[in-house]
Amino acid sequence: MKFLILVLMLIPTGLVFADTGDVTAQLSSEPTVLTVGNQIMITADVSNNQNTQQSFAYLTQVKNEHQVVISLSWLTGSLSPRQSFSPAQSWTSAESGLYTIEVFVWKGIDDPEALSPPLSMTVKVVDPDT
Repeated sequence: MKFLILVLMLIPTGLVFADTGDVTAQLSSEPTVLTVGNQIMITADVSNNQNTQQSFAYLTQVKNEHQVVISLSWLTGSLSPRQSFSPAQSWTSAESGLYTIEVFVWKGIDDPEALSPPLSMTVKVVDPDT
């Protein structure tokens, strides 16, 4: 079974990570607090610990508190053996509320076989004007 290591970071704050072996994820227990209108970068460290080339699709999705997807983006690429890559996707919150940010690493957009377990993080967006 093929696995990639996946580390998720929200810039400027927040951290989620997965490790090899049985591939486990650790999530932040408290929501990260963001401000309406501020752009964040959803960044992941993706590492190919195999001895073969690995194609992948890196997907990020943001869902509101009603579980409606409000942002979906992806990029595709290929990692050489033992190579790492830190893709980033931006998101700007338009409204206050609780959001779930999810990251998936699949074999491809048309091949949704997971290369790493999906990771998620809850963020709270506040409006400083209210």
